[in-house]
Amino acid sequence: MPLPRGLLEQVKQLIPPLNGTLHKGQSGRVGVLGGALDYTGAPFFASISALRFGADLSHVICSPTAAGAIKSYSPDLIVHPILSPESTIEGVKSELSSLLSRLHVLVIGPGLGREEYMQNYARMALGLAREQGMFLVLDADALFLVGQDISLIKGYRRAVVTPNVVEFKRLSQQIGIDPKAPPGELAGLVSKELGGVTVLQKGASDIISVDTTGDNADLAASKLKGEDGSKENAKETVEVDVEGGLKRCGGQGDILSGCVGTMLAWGKCYEDGAFGEGKIPASRMPLLAAIGGSMVTRTASRRAFYKEGRGVVTEDMIPEIGKSFAEMFGEDAQGQDKGKL
Repeated sequence: MPLPRGLLEQVKQLIPPLNGTLHKGQSGRVGVLGGALDYTGAPFFASISALRFGADLSHVICSPTAAGAIKSYSPDLIVHPILSPESTIEGVKSELSSLLSRLHVLVIGPGLGREEYMQNYARMALGLAREQGMFLVLDADALFLVGQDISLIKGYRRAVVTPNVVEFKRLSQQIGIDPKAPPGELAGLVSKELGGVTVLQKGASDIISVDTTGDNADLAASKLKGEDGSKENAKETVEVDVEGGLKRCGGQGDILSGCVGTMLAWGKCYEDGAFGEGKIPASRMPLLAAIGGSMVTRTASRRAFYKEGRGVVTEDMIPEIGKSFAEMFGEDAQGQDKGKL
């Protein structure tokens, strides 16, 4: 079912103009926190996808054991190997806080792993990001972290969680959602229990839901103090059934995280007045970003699958992101209406 036109137009309002008025950084500075000894591909896929989606700068915050490999994948990424198992939380806190202050969004989870030191760094980063009012994307083992302590994210409406089937079932159980509830309502129930966090439930079609009508929603905690609470209540579910590929390869979720992260970075630039008319409230941006990221990722999956078939791998999707963006939002949004060499 096509996305309602009004909703699609709202998503498109978050796309920065390509008219020469913005300087470097005003089309998004994205951070990806993850990457340890065993996991170097996931943070690369998330961070390079952010660039291919249209972010200006993409940073990877990782363990020194992952930095060399990630740097070798692409010179376009800025890699910060500060999450050392030999360092202390307090020793890294100041440097990480300074780094986050220069970013518009933080994606936590791709390649994070479950080693105690990486989970502790992620916990600290999440807290720092909330203090700074950053937009957040939580995926993979960041969802494992949140499942152990829901208070880390509860009430923070600038966040998007992107669970797959297994992660969604586990998270639902951890926060006490009735498994017998209608499948189409589960994402909304999770969002309500988390206090208005936007839920992107990945599947055959992606279910994106936000419900801020519960007691756990917190405008102040979300750095939305100036907003009118009575006008900020939202209960909305959107199904994105854009055709995707017929093979679900490992790493596709990392591409989704990078794409959603970039749209949230654009949302922050929009909120700060870099472009746009300023009519879209910050609390709505996670929903719109999740929709846009889902549409492009699914399209890139389809395009890559058509070319490679059963042998498709995540790396095949990366060159398709820009083309998929143009397919979803128009060649003018991608800048491809200006002529081609």
